[in-house]
Amino acid sequence: MSWWQALVHDFSDLQEFAQALQMGVRLLVAAILGGVLGFERQRSGKAAGLRTHMLVALGAALFVLIAQQVGTSMSDMSRVIQGIATGIGFIGGGAILKQADQHEIKGLTTAAGLWLTAAVGVAAGIGREATAILGTVLALIILSSLQGVSHVLGDSPDPSNHDDGEAHPTNQKTRRRRRRKSSSA
Repeated sequence: MSWWQALVHDFSDLQEFAQALQMGVRLLVAAILGGVLGFERQRSGKAAGLRTHMLVALGAALFVLIAQQVGTSMSDMSRVIQGIATGIGFIGGGAILKQADQHEIKGLTTAAGLWLTAAVGVAAGIGREATAILGTVLALIILSSLQGVSHVLGDSPDPSNHDDGEAHPTNQKTRRRRRRKSSSA
């Protein structure tokens, strides 16, 4: 075996073009759907935006694709998915902050969004692209269409707090106005 054949053998984990194309499409779908969710978060001024969500979805898809490539059984695949969910939960936990002086928790929606983005990546990675797309569409509906519902239900003290209490210029202005009104009264 020549050095070239040995090199090709070492780096050819995809034997057929169709298999390589299928994996490429799955990874691309995961990255695009993660980007869609990340774009919405970035547009809302959140710290975890486009690139973060794309990387989370792509990473989750890559983990399940690697497990499939090495011949992981379906029962073992559930362990891979469990590991992804736990790992992303740990990362999401770092996004959650409690503001002691304001009695407010920030980052819950960001953490949940990262967790959901990983699930979208897993779905795309195992070949369930329709499930991944449906999950993304539902997440976008929740993130963009239900912004004022928290206020109506009484979960949020002001209507501008359209997310999970994360720092937002409108929220800060409204809080300052309320403080001035309450201190002058």
